[in-house]
Amino acid sequence: MGNRSSLLLRKEEIAQIRNETGFTANQIERLYSRFTSLDRGDLGTLSREDLLRIPELAINPLGERIVDLFHADFGNNCDRINFLQFMRGLSKFRPIRQNKPNKQNNRMEKVKFAFDMYDVDNDGMISKDELLVILHMMVGANISEEQLSIIADKTISEADVDEDGLISFDEFSKTFEKSDIEHKMSIRFLN
Repeated sequence: MGNRSSLLLRKEEIAQIRNETGFTANQIERLYSRFTSLDRGDLGTLSREDLLRIPELAINPLGERIVDLFHADFGNNCDRINFLQFMRGLSKFRPIRQNKPNKQNNRMEKVKFAFDMYDVDNDGMISKDELLVILHMMVGANISEEQLSIIADKTISEADVDEDGLISFDEFSKTFEKSDIEHKMSIRFLN
């Protein structure tokens, strides 16, 4: 299968993906092999269910939300994603290299992805109910409803500068000013 997957990627495709995502040719070939192994129907695309078979996503309490965001990046009617779309999504999790800027992978894109995780209804604002949805995903039944509500209220009161009961992207971004999101939202990909 390794030979099959590397034969299907042309040098021009690898170069395009490298330029767009910042991955090395070796990383692209390895990820293509992983992509083809997930593509059980041999369609050249992955469904939501295919992505949820990735062990790291399957055990992540936010795995389903991450997969939803992968698909949302490419349009609401997108049932399946191709390899380039897969790589664009993964590029958001690459460690940031200061000397190699990349439009897919920078501090602001990481903050935007984190914001979108919480903005469940995609209205550009994070409400208490949306915070509760994500908190439930993260902690399950390990914390009482009352404790979750207190956490959500405290989060909103700390971030909600204009006191409208919602967290805007600007307010959310300000909470990350002193955070090391570049490393916290990074996955090491094999070279």
